[in-house]
Amino acid sequence: MTPTVTDNFARKRFELDGSGGEAFIDYRRDGDVLTLTYALVPPHLRGRGVGAALVDGTLRLVQARGERIVAQCSFVAAYVRSHPEFQGLLATDPPPAPI
Repeated sequence: MTPTVTDNFARKRFELDGSGGEAFIDYRRDGDVLTLTYALVPPHLRGRGVGAALVDGTLRLVQARGERIVAQCSFVAAYVRSHPEFQGLLATDPPPAPI
């Protein structure tokens, strides 16, 4: 079974199913633009492709919903740079930073 990513609206984060909610990407929403701020894969899950599955699933979910992203998290930004199929998701005008 392929792990899936879900959007935990209450916690404002994408979570990878099967990781016990431990692997996630936090976000801020401004309309249809999501600023992906922070990704976490706990040490005991690293080295197994969990981070890549988390980012890939998140980007596919965002893409399916017709939203765009600002990749503030360096891990997410690196993933997008190395996967051209997701570069169209990048927002050209990022939302303003919160005060």
